Amino acid sequence: MQAIVFNGNYLNYFDVAFTEYWRAIGLPNVIAQAAEGRELFARKSTVEYMAPARFDDELDVGVRCASIGRSSLQFVLEIYLGENHLISGELVYVYADTEKRKAVAVTDEWREIISSYETHAPVDIRP
Repeated sequence: MQAIVFNGNYLNYFDVAFTEYWRAIGLPNVIAQAAEGRELFARKSTVEYMAPARFDDELDVGVRCASIGRSSLQFVLEIYLGENHLISGELVYVYADTEKRKAVAVTDEWREIISSYETHAPVDIRP
């Protein structure tokens, strides 16, 4: 056992952090979105490793919505061990009609809720 957390293990932290972020802002969860016929689909995920963590380290994971396009939302995530920055990541989701599998516009209501939750409002990158 290497006793170092690395690679795919961090993606699990990102999933949990994003889920908790979504729960905190109060927008519809994946089940409610699916029932409405529109939901977020993962389009892109990236991870940049700066330093490893050790097994059982207590980590801080931060999430924020950095930008909102016509149908996409970009989230940036960071993982810290105390003051040490271990990981940076990006998740991009596209809001889409579940039946047609076609992108649809992020609603003004979602934009407002996300922007009011964030300390720094997401950049509006609509064309």
